Amino acid sequence: MRYYVDVDDTVFSLPYKGSTEYDKHTPMPERIAHFNKLFDQGHEIYYFTARGVTSGIDWFDVTKNQLLEAGAKFTGLNVGNKPNFDILIDDKAIQAESYFLMQEKIST
Repeated sequence: MRYYVDVDDTVFSLPYKGSTEYDKHTPMPERIAHFNKLFDQGHEIYYFTARGVTSGIDWFDVTKNQLLEAGAKFTGLNVGNKPNFDILIDDKAIQAESYFLMQEKIST
């Protein structure tokens, strides 16, 4: 399977909602471990983020280094090409909190 995983508010915590102080975003080790396990099982993990979409700043190196420092394993990384939206409507979309709640129910 191919997983596309948002970075902020999914595998990195924000100091406050909507934070663009990316150096203050902290990894969520248990979530990164979850996707690392999927990667190790042969799934493709693509991280993506809207960092820089509105500012025009290139956050690729910062984001890649943050993921690597957090021990994240991944197939690819896309920075700044994710649409900047408030609501995503898609037949395959799952909100991060709902996804991890489903995982908890599966493992119990």
